Amino acid sequence: MPLIDPARARGPRPAIRPLDALIVGLSVAALVALSIAVYGGPASASVVVSSGDETWIYPLSQDRVIDVPGILGDTRVSVAAGSVRIEDSPCVNKTCVASPPLKRAGDWSACLPNGVFVRIEGSEEEDEIDAIVR
Repeated sequence: MPLIDPARARGPRPAIRPLDALIVGLSVAALVALSIAVYGGPASASVVVSSGDETWIYPLSQDRVIDVPGILGDTRVSVAAGSVRIEDSPCVNKTCVASPPLKRAGDWSACLPNGVFVRIEGSEEEDEIDAIVR
């Protein structure tokens, strides 16, 4: 007697049934949608300006000019095109004015004689290289 009943043998079954394919497709679509929602937006960065006991926080994405009161007078901070810099300060040596614009999270600048500190906070770009060790 044969082990397989010829009346019940209908041929090879398909590897993936239509309902299985639908479930896999919906799962992949949900994974892609969640990935875009979580990782798809731009990195949020903000400008933090401190003077004495006061702190102000502004988005790096919006252009503006900020006059910050300090010990010697007002320091002018400019936010433009995704970067921030100290434009003018009443200090004598103007080292802070000569410093390059701040563009990445973790960058900072200060006008020490006037007591004004400017920094960028937020998440780093994932594709940037922090350091190379050999």
